[in-house]
Amino acid sequence: MTDHLKPGTPPGNAGFERQDLQVRGILYFLLALIVVTLLSLFGLRGLYVFLDHREKASQPPVDPLITNVPEDTRHIAPGYPQSVFPNPKLEEDERGQLNSILVNEEKSLYSYGWVDEKAGIVRIPIERAMDLLVQRGLPVRPQGADEVGKGTASSRAAQSP
Repeated sequence: MTDHLKPGTPPGNAGFERQDLQVRGILYFLLALIVVTLLSLFGLRGLYVFLDHREKASQPPVDPLITNVPEDTRHIAPGYPQSVFPNPKLEEDERGQLNSILVNEEKSLYSYGWVDEKAGIVRIPIERAMDLLVQRGLPVRPQGADEVGKGTASSRAAQSP
């Protein structure tokens, strides 16, 4: 290589450019970025406020049939869906509802109670029902009751000419 310098190159710059990015330019860029971001945020906020006011102004008068509707639907009042919507409702507490159903079933299976008080039909616990079944046994039909009512296939075949 030669030690020749390009024409117009100062003697201290030997073959490369010494111009770097200036800190002042970076700071101006960041300041401009912050200003544009803030202007955008305030502009969007103003746009949403304007649209909310325009929507409220264009709403028809309140129908007297519609009651208990919150004014601001973005924030639901506590207890609102339960008091307004008709049945069937969506399950809100599945575990709690299932537990209450199981407790009611177990209560009816393991306790005494009336099924039909006028007819004298009662409900007894399962364990007690099994004990009574062991003591008394299953009800048994008389021997001839099956053949009298229906008849067996062999007895019908023997009776036919």
